[in-house]
Amino acid sequence: MTPDWLQPLLDTRRFRAVPASTFLQRQGDKQTVFFWLKEGIARAVYHSSQGDERIKKFYFPGECCFLYLNWLMDNAADYSLQMLTSGVVTEVPLSELDKEKNAPARLALLTQQVMYKEKKEQMFLLNNPQQRWQYVQENFPDWEALLTQKDLASYIGFSAVSLSRIRGRLNKG
Repeated sequence: MTPDWLQPLLDTRRFRAVPASTFLQRQGDKQTVFFWLKEGIARAVYHSSQGDERIKKFYFPGECCFLYLNWLMDNAADYSLQMLTSGVVTEVPLSELDKEKNAPARLALLTQQVMYKEKKEQMFLLNNPQQRWQYVQENFPDWEALLTQKDLASYIGFSAVSLSRIRGRLNKG
């Protein structure tokens, strides 16, 4: 279900199918649109010059997919936005959020982003790696079935090997 504040931004937009692994936004490029995911899963991912990946965020159906800081600062994307699965998306120009008539959408997006950031910061600051994994399991129970172990581990700040060890310890009881 699309929130009331978002519907006016989507009414005249066309949806398009995108295959898995598609880059919606490339790291280093100027961000001019946000994506609304009707179907599929995407991620915000940082690619280092050494080839490492760091997952910043996952996006699921019904969510707006874009980089808030780069939007607010009007600078190039610090992360790539990439589809993990095939999906259906629509693009909305970020300039639409600057229009007075779309102030409710802007406020709703910023409010949900602040809440998300605070919860993630709390998870990192108040928990050791095992507790972080347990936090993800308790708060996002579907993620383990939907995402790879590598992506999950990157999101919570350690390697897939470390996550495997933690899961093994917890499964032993």
